Amino acid sequence: MNNLSSFAMPLGSPLYEQIKHALLAALAHGEWKQGDAIPPEKVLAERFGVSIGTLRKAIDELAAENILVRHQGRGTYVAVHTRNPHFFKFFRIVRQDGKKAYPTTQLMRFRRARATALVREKLGLASGAHVFEFNNVLSLNGDVVMVDEICLPEALFPGMTEQQLRDRPSTLYSLYQDAFGVNVIGTDERLRTGLADPTHAQWLGVPEGQPLLQIRRVAYSYHRMPVEWRVSHVNTDAYEYLGQEHVANN
Repeated sequence: MNNLSSFAMPLGSPLYEQIKHALLAALAHGEWKQGDAIPPEKVLAERFGVSIGTLRKAIDELAAENILVRHQGRGTYVAVHTRNPHFFKFFRIVRQDGKKAYPTTQLMRFRRARATALVREKLGLASGAHVFEFNNVLSLNGDVVMVDEICLPEALFPGMTEQQLRDRPSTLYSLYQDAFGVNVIGTDERLRTGLADPTHAQWLGVPEGQPLLQIRRVAYSYHRMPVEWRVSHVNTDAYEYLGQEHVANN
């Protein structure tokens, strides 16, 4: 069965990109859950009516984007947000000597609120939509380093509670995935400078008005559906932002 006709793609798109788009649509519709093995390449190639090579190129791109994971001799699986090196794909604050560390997190505030105009714009929400807003203070190597202000659409995270956030056993994106079936596969980030307001100064232990790095992030699931708006305020006295690494082809 060829399922490509149900997935709109720009005219002239390479066939492997159409297959990639169709696989993303299947993931978005919950055909395969996080941690599940996807069907063998031969089965998928027959389903979409393409060659193994075309199918494999689409899977290779999804694997490079950490959406799928290949396990030698076992098959290809939907990626799971676990506490592993992939965490640093999304967390890019490091000590100035280059040392990476997992943060410890303290939840400071949590509430359900009507989305502001800015949040509606960033998350593509309708007027009157509600979100969950919460603030985390993050520490690295024992140093209080950053404050996160996070907004989540209530429609994607129904029934989220403060207790869920406090008791989560792993990363925040792992909670999104395990408890709500929301898989973050990419982010857009913009960097600005700002000044510590009274609350940020108190939480970070810095003087009010001290310059801070501000990271404004939209996190996306499949097909670039926005699922999280986050503003991080970072004390850069001893820490800095590490951009994504790119390997040059010489």
